Amino acid sequence: MQHMLGRFSAGLYATMRIVVGLSFAQHGAQKLFGLLGGVGSGGQAQLFSLLGAAGVIEFFGGLLIAFGLFGSLVALIAAAEMAVAYVRVHASRGVAPIENGGELAVLYGVVFLYIAARGSGVLSLDAWRQRSR
Repeated sequence: MQHMLGRFSAGLYATMRIVVGLSFAQHGAQKLFGLLGGVGSGGQAQLFSLLGAAGVIEFFGGLLIAFGLFGSLVALIAAAEMAVAYVRVHASRGVAPIENGGELAVLYGVVFLYIAARGSGVLSLDAWRQRSR
């Protein structure tokens, strides 16, 4: 399978980065703007709160990851946010992520660590900036 799909790995990685980044940004839009189901009963998070900080990281970080701008740094910050979210919100509800509702935080965190290690790749503003130099 790797032989068949390997030649598409750069494009598939870019697709993953874009989809994950835009999905993450939607979580931030919920918190910051009350969109897409909003926070709680459709309200917005206070900007200068932990939930507001999470919304800023998720919305703007998700967009930066999707566009591939400062991908490694932003993905590392997003991974750290997911670790904090897991510990503060989910860990007290049970040991396993499937029990405590934290599987999405774990998945995002691991994917963001991978993006932080690999960088933005092709189809990114980081790649465009490198070519422009």
